[in-house]
Amino acid sequence: MSISSAICNSFKQELLVGTHNFTASSGNTFKIALYQSDASLGASTTAYSTSEEITNTSGSAYTAGGKVITSVTPALDGSTACCDFADVSFTSASFTANGCLIYNDTQSDKACAVIAFGGDKTVSSGTFTIQFPTADASNAIIRIA
Repeated sequence: MSISSAICNSFKQELLVGTHNFTASSGNTFKIALYQSDASLGASTTAYSTSEEITNTSGSAYTAGGKVITSVTPALDGSTACCDFADVSFTSASFTANGCLIYNDTQSDKACAVIAFGGDKTVSSGTFTIQFPTADASNAIIRIA
């Protein structure tokens, strides 16, 4: 099993039927869930699942389902539509994560994107932060060219 970075195939189709609304002030609620290296996540992922989701080794920084992420209203960079999120942190954290899933909590936990971290990332009694890249045509986590 492995985690492969991808925009989920089901998400692409769901965009065309108006399932997802990323508008910052009035859109859907999106969450980010963290996963262990044994997870099987990639383009074929269709929804959030607790299978192989991380757990805390101590403390309570992470709860099943992950955290709500704040969407920044999508914009165009040239001819590419870009979606961005505010960075998210888990404080007083002790766990190991290998990747994450961005999903639409409002729309029955439908999967949007999978991000592989390139290996296990461990935090012990510290802060685990996911920093989203610049929202431009080359770097945005979700972009449509």
